[in-house]
Amino acid sequence: MGKGDKRSRRGKIFAGSYGKTRPKHKKKAITAVPSAKGKKPKAKE
Repeated sequence: MGKGDKRSRRGKIFAGSYGKTRPKHKKKAITAVPSAKGKKPKAKE
C-alpha cells in the first residue's frame, strides 16, 4: 500500500488514474427534499 500500488487511493493519485477506489465524480449525497404539498396522497387504510 503506497504510491506504487495502483489499487490504493494514494497510488491512483500518484499514477493519475481513476477507478473504484478513486472515482472521477463524487456520488451525490442523498439530501432531504422538501415535500411538495399535495403531490402524493396518503394511502387509505
